[in-house]
Amino acid sequence: MANLTSTFVGIKSPNPFWLASAPPTDKEYNVRRAFEAGWGGVVWKTLGEDGPPVVNVNGPRYGAIWGADRRLLGLNNIELITDRPLEVNLQEIKAVKRDYPDRAVVVSLMVPCVEEAWKKILPLVEETGADGIELNCGCPHGMSERGMGSAVGQAPDLIEAITRWCKQTTRMPVIVKLTPNITDIRGPAQAAKRGGADAVSLINTINSITSVNLDTFAPEPTIDGWGAHGGYCGPAVKPIALNMVAEIARDPETAGLPISGIGGVNTWRDAAEFLALGAGNVQVCTAAMTYGFKIVQEMISGLSDWMDKAGHSSVEEVVGRAVPNVKNWQDLNLNYITKARIDQEACIKCGRCYAACEDTSHQAISMSPDRVFEVKDDECVACNLCVNVCPVEGCITMEELSPGAIDERTGKVVEKDYANWTTHPNNPMKVPAE
Repeated sequence: MANLTSTFVGIKSPNPFWLASAPPTDKEYNVRRAFEAGWGGVVWKTLGEDGPPVVNVNGPRYGAIWGADRRLLGLNNIELITDRPLEVNLQEIKAVKRDYPDRAVVVSLMVPCVEEAWKKILPLVEETGADGIELNCGCPHGMSERGMGSAVGQAPDLIEAITRWCKQTTRMPVIVKLTPNITDIRGPAQAAKRGGADAVSLINTINSITSVNLDTFAPEPTIDGWGAHGGYCGPAVKPIALNMVAEIARDPETAGLPISGIGGVNTWRDAAEFLALGAGNVQVCTAAMTYGFKIVQEMISGLSDWMDKAGHSSVEEVVGRAVPNVKNWQDLNLNYITKARIDQEACIKCGRCYAACEDTSHQAISMSPDRVFEVKDDECVACNLCVNVCPVEGCITMEELSPGAIDERTGKVVEKDYANWTTHPNNPMKVPAE
C-alpha cells in the first residue's frame, strides 16, 4: 500500500491534502468537521492584528463561472480576512490542535508592513501550539488596497523583509504565500528564500471580475448596485498555478525550496500533477466549497490507488518527477514529428474536427460526401486541435513518425529533418545553419 504520510517543512500530516486559508477554515466548527472527514491539515483563515474589526460585506461575496453543464469552473470572491476577534480565533486554534495532534494546523497571517506588528502577533500564534505560519502575501482585493496582501506579494523587497522579521521572531516554520498577479513568479520566490522562508505556497487568487449584470450594468457579485474586483479560484486557474509551481521548482535560485501547491485541485489527479511538478503537498479550497469536506476521501483513495498501480510507495517518490521534463521552448526537439489519426470505427461523424481544422487551422482534414473524415498528412502540422475538439475520447490520436522515414499511409518521406539546425546568436529560435 502506498504511504500517503506527508512531512512538509517538518510538519507531519497523515496525507498531503490540506485545506487552504479561506472560508472553510474560518472557525473551529469547520476545521473539526474537516479533520473528521479526513483532511491531513488546514491553513487557518487569515488572522489580522488585534485592533479595529475587519468588516466584510453583507451581500453576495461570490461570483461564478460555470461550464455548459452548470459545473462550477471558477469562483470570484470579495471576502476579506477573518472578521472574527483575534482572541477567539487563537483559543479555537489551540483547542483544535490539542484534540488533533496528528493533523497539520498552520495559521495564515496578514498585518501591516511594520516589524513591530509582526513581532506582536507571532508569540500569540506560537502559544496556540500551531505547527507553522503562512504569510498572506497574495490576497488581491480589499486588503491590498490597504498595503497588504498582493501589494506585498508584488514587492520582493517587502516579502524579504517580512519573512526575515518572522524568522527572527518565531520557532515556527514560515511559509510565504505568493500572488499570481505578477509578471514573473520567480522574483517573489527568490525574495522569500533570501528572507529565510522555509517554504512558499502558491497560487493565491487571481485578480478578476467574473461577469457583468447586463440589466444593471454592475459587476457581479453586486453590492447595492456596485461591484468590485475580487480573487478568482477554482479548476479554471489550475494551468496557471501548475506553471508557476514549475517555474519555482526548476529555477536554480529556488530549486529545493519546498512548495505547497494551490489552485484548482479538484481531484486526486490534479494533486498528483502538482506533486510531480515539485509541490510537497497541496492545498484545496474551491472543491471543498463545491462538494463538501468528504471530497477528500475520493482524493485520498484515488491518489493511493494510482500510486499503488504506478509502483510509487511514498509521496516523496512523486514530488518533482516531472520537473526535469519542463523545458524552455527553444530547447524542444524540432525533430519530433507526429500526425493526426482518426479511428473510423469510433468516429460519430459530427464534423467538429473538420470544421475546426478547415476554418481555423491548416485545412488538413478532408470530408467525403458520406461524411468520412481523413487526415491529409501533407498539410497536418500536428497542432492537436482536432484531438481537443473531438467529443469522443481516443477517437483522434497523434502518431509519432521518424524524420526521413517513409509514411506508410502516403508512401512519402517525412520531410522535416532539423538535425543540422543550430541556434542563431540573435534569435533564440532554431534556424537553419548557414
